[in-house]
Amino acid sequence: MRVSLGDRAAFSSLYDATSAKLFGVCLRVLGDRAEAEDTLQDVFVKVWHKADRYKANGYSPMTWLITLARNTAIDRLRMRKNGTVDIDDVHDLSDGAPTPEAEAIASSERQRLNDCFEELEADRSEAVRRAYLDGDSYKDLAARYDVPLNTMRTWLRRSLLTLKDCLSR
Repeated sequence: MRVSLGDRAAFSSLYDATSAKLFGVCLRVLGDRAEAEDTLQDVFVKVWHKADRYKANGYSPMTWLITLARNTAIDRLRMRKNGTVDIDDVHDLSDGAPTPEAEAIASSERQRLNDCFEELEADRSEAVRRAYLDGDSYKDLAARYDVPLNTMRTWLRRSLLTLKDCLSR
């Protein structure tokens, strides 16, 4: 509220409290530290100019800030990949990325899955990750762990069943 009235001390406090989180959002989207820093600066310029447009419609101020940072970073990423585009050539401006609520749910599910991975033996857990997340072939995994191919298939099948049981609890 005070930021929307041009209160520089409030803006400084807001920056101190949120810049690290928002920088992380920008860095995750862009993958480049310098570009993320520039984007973060753009985000706070937008906050300074648009703070009066924030409406408490069920979303927290942090959600609004994260959405603003993510969208600004995505815009920069699109400009980097595609160059500039004439607005008349753009048919759909909607962002297909998940909503903050969907991201929170996905984060919770990711944590559940990571907890379930902890229940597996370390080599089984790594083999499952390599097979299904990194795309390693069963043959490559069997060679890596120095086990017969059918043993690797059994490891993976049993590990997936264990993960399924864990996730269904």
